[in-house]
Amino acid sequence: MEGRPIFIVAGVGTATGTGAAAAREFSRALNYRIALVARRLKDLQNIANEINAAGGEAFPFPLKAYTREEIVAVFQAVRKKWPDSRIKAALWNASQWSRIPFLDVKEEDIQKSVQINIVAAFAWSQEAIKAMLEPSQNQSTSDSQPGGTLLFTGASSSTRGAASFATFAAGKHGLRALSQSLAREFGKQGIHVAHVVIDGTILTKTVQRMFGGKKQVVQTPGETDDDENWLEDPTRRLDPASIAKAYVYLHLQDKSAWTLELDMRPAKVSRPQLSSQVWLMSYRNTFDDLHVILRIK
Repeated sequence: MEGRPIFIVAGVGTATGTGAAAAREFSRALNYRIALVARRLKDLQNIANEINAAGGEAFPFPLKAYTREEIVAVFQAVRKKWPDSRIKAALWNASQWSRIPFLDVKEEDIQKSVQINIVAAFAWSQEAIKAMLEPSQNQSTSDSQPGGTLLFTGASSSTRGAASFATFAAGKHGLRALSQSLAREFGKQGIHVAHVVIDGTILTKTVQRMFGGKKQVVQTPGETDDDENWLEDPTRRLDPASIAKAYVYLHLQDKSAWTLELDMRPAKVSRPQLSSQVWLMSYRNTFDDLHVILRIK
């Protein structure tokens, strides 16, 4: 008899964003075992302890960097930890975010975006799909049969490039193309691949620290917004818990009507920009394993 299904998520960060929320929801709603993957063991342990205290079963699988070798090792460790369970859902939530004026872009900036958003996502996808296609000794339930759900967290830049976002948009376009190709190649084998466009600001502790109390600069021409408390308005930012529920919804969809791309945004579509007085800021290792580089003039 096989154990409970596994949900594996890359990009958990400080445990206040999308990756951690998805881990909580797959545990709460589906009673899945949760494999938490990120670079900081302390943060992984904190969210694992929270899930375990709530009656779930979660375990941290830290890696030093999002390289193919590290990702392969993580999936091997998950199999060793729960040899009686199958990976039925996987979420790639790690990302390389950068906002750099195009003429200031360096080759290393491009390489970082490609490594996290494309190369590492390829390795993650290969390992997840191989795990989902592994034959099972028990075919009595749907959870024990080959197949599963592979999810990707996208962004506004997945579908359109904005000024100073060429590096980020190139990586996110590549991730979206990967998702589309995998959906068409592996759907017939029972693997539901879906790309989720997150078009807006996700409310996390880091976002609150960076933007809380600051006026929102609306990108839509002709609109203005002087409200410094815009993060408190649920119609103007996304809630990680709500995104997580959408991920569970995608995983539970009937095979007769799979969603291959889901576009989510708050009711009032707008995105914040930092003050023009900020010349160079680097927030690394503060988001859901989201490397952030800002060079704003």
